[in-house]
Amino acid sequence: MTIHHILGFPRIGARRELKAALEAYWQGRLDEEGLRRTGSELRRRHWRLQQEKGLDFVTVGDFSLYDHVLDTSLMLGVVPPRFAGMGGGLECYFAMARGNVKAGEQVHACEMTKWFDTNYHYIVPEFRAGQTFSLGEAGLFGEISEAQAQGYVAKPVLLGPLSYLWLGKTKGGNFDRLTLLESLLPVYGGILARCKALGVEWMQIDEPVLALDLPQAWRNAFESTYNRLQGGGLKILLTTYFGGLGDNLRLACQLPVEGLHIDAIRAPEQLRDVLNWLPAYKVLSVGIIDGRNVWRCNPAQALDALREARERLGKRLWIAPSCSLLHVPVDLEQETGLDEELASWLSFAVQKLDELVLLRRALDEPDDPAVNEALAAAARAHAARLASPRTRNPGVRKRVREVGEGRQARQSSHEKRREAQQAWLELPLFPTTTIGSFPQTAQIRRVRRDFRQGVVDEEGYIAAMHDEIARCIATQVSLGLDVLVHGEPERSDMVEYFGELLEGCAITQLGWVQSYGSRCVKPPIIFGDIYRRAAMTVAWIGFAQSLTEKPVKGMLTGPVTILNWSFVRDDQPREETCRQIALALREEVQDLEAAGIRIIQIDEAALREGLPLRRADWPDYLEWAVHAFRIASCGVDDSTQIHTHMCYSEFNDIMPAIIAMDADVITIETSRSDMELLEAFEDHTYHNDIGPGVYDIHSPNIPEVEHMVDLIRRAQAHIPAERLWVNPDCGLKTRRWPEVIRALERMVAAAERLRADYRAA
Repeated sequence: MTIHHILGFPRIGARRELKAALEAYWQGRLDEEGLRRTGSELRRRHWRLQQEKGLDFVTVGDFSLYDHVLDTSLMLGVVPPRFAGMGGGLECYFAMARGNVKAGEQVHACEMTKWFDTNYHYIVPEFRAGQTFSLGEAGLFGEISEAQAQGYVAKPVLLGPLSYLWLGKTKGGNFDRLTLLESLLPVYGGILARCKALGVEWMQIDEPVLALDLPQAWRNAFESTYNRLQGGGLKILLTTYFGGLGDNLRLACQLPVEGLHIDAIRAPEQLRDVLNWLPAYKVLSVGIIDGRNVWRCNPAQALDALREARERLGKRLWIAPSCSLLHVPVDLEQETGLDEELASWLSFAVQKLDELVLLRRALDEPDDPAVNEALAAAARAHAARLASPRTRNPGVRKRVREVGEGRQARQSSHEKRREAQQAWLELPLFPTTTIGSFPQTAQIRRVRRDFRQGVVDEEGYIAAMHDEIARCIATQVSLGLDVLVHGEPERSDMVEYFGELLEGCAITQLGWVQSYGSRCVKPPIIFGDIYRRAAMTVAWIGFAQSLTEKPVKGMLTGPVTILNWSFVRDDQPREETCRQIALALREEVQDLEAAGIRIIQIDEAALREGLPLRRADWPDYLEWAVHAFRIASCGVDDSTQIHTHMCYSEFNDIMPAIIAMDADVITIETSRSDMELLEAFEDHTYHNDIGPGVYDIHSPNIPEVEHMVDLIRRAQAHIPAERLWVNPDCGLKTRRWPEVIRALERMVAAAERLRADYRAA
């Protein structure tokens, strides 16, 4: 029988049970025992599901109360000194993730950034010279025992030592993280020995960095590392995903481990090469079900690849999804609002287990009539999607070609545009603004829900949203902010909102995916050509502008971010879909300008996130990504100011592309990184305005005026004062009103102090 398994399962719960428990715990409504009980119940449910589907192992260690990289840091004793004295347990854990207050002083959270090219955020490990490692808090061992006590065969998963070091950052001086490997490996060896003592046979060790361009020293370290970790009777399945192994393929195949997992969805071409290089004693786990998208697999294509592998490997063939199922919603069966045709094209985590079982049965029981009937049904669904007229719109394709052939550039240089904009804006030095959203209260969510369910009519819904917009505007005016936003009460999410209004997209009811901690999103499903039915934001922004003489920003999510934060059709190049979105947004931008909205923000939070893992693929992606942004943004007059926002990214690698976007103002996340990201703007010639985020909105801490002033002064080492804006590092939707008001009061006070200091100098 072919072994079939998964690399990980969504941890948030089918109905976001973990989110509810976490937020109740943070608010003091649930104690630690209750939070841990929720985690235990979710694990029990997910393991039972894997067993019921007939999988050969249950995957253990994929669950986390916040982030698996943070869990690894605690397991390895990597706790930054500023958290010393908090002891162990959840206080320290959540302080590293969210920040805390100790002895009356704020303790800033660890940096957070994207997990490779996904929308999942991880907590960045912090390393110092002379860093020591020791076996710290390891829930893994308890979870193994928990699974075994319930009668399951556990396959634990652990982030590999080289990927862990690669994903971290040095603090307090720059040094080579690889020098820490020698002191790290004994702790990993101890973890493996403990797992073996618990009766574990197979250990899954994730080394996703093998899909990257690695320096030779790191490549060399793999062989020595796994030579040190082998032995002791514990079998290691080394897992790679999110891309092809490329020039690391031969290295990965020859590492001294018992098994290798590869991603045959992102890089199907590598399967044959791996088969040629894999030693005769090794297991090969083929990731043949897409762990990052929601489309049903093409069974004929999958089986063609698997049968070739089966001929070469025999019983050494394992099958699995391409990566952890963390990146897809839990269960399609909950979606009662999707039409039957569209639902027949889709597969969520639970259904991907069914697909995996079907492929396994097709390999092992090829003559079973029930298997062949199920394969035929899956093939019909796949073919129906490709042939459906719902996926093609000739008019959209024609308009995209026409606009794409035109010149996509602003009419004048940034300096001339800046003069035209300042003539009517008359902004002070260090102008203050926010990124877009304000707190989403229970009342707002209730009104939106009641409107969707028909309890509140359209007139009542608009009135409620107008009341909240008026509150947001009045609050910002009283705080003294210079450029205002309408607060986005009508938007459940910055991408989902546009997915609801654009043709060619579908929105789920419960298709939640974890982004970080308790934060979940419902990515739109892009199944067809994209176009705009009608204006999407003009009425809301226009109403907000009517309430004040101060400028109110029009708020849009950019084409690349909508693309990267959606489940995208796989029957055409992604860049074609991106251009369609860009055209729809261009029409919205021009309508906003015509309605008198003269500052328009087009957020591209995911531009860096979508960068391919291999540098050789960067130029093509950046070319079409920048082109899409310019399609959306360049159809306006010089006096209309275009903003964009990016968060949680390393900008050094993409500065030429950011410059080419030619936004008048860019706001970026820099508070957790202490303005380190601004070094990229100093090293390149960048003349446009920048708003470096001066406080971390993902932490409940209220920023101090002195801290924000200090951050902007650090920013002035890289950017002239005349081009600096003052703003939070991201939207304020997840925060509560009292902390938002206190934080913004201090932010405005910081800007006023900076202006006074500048005048005095």
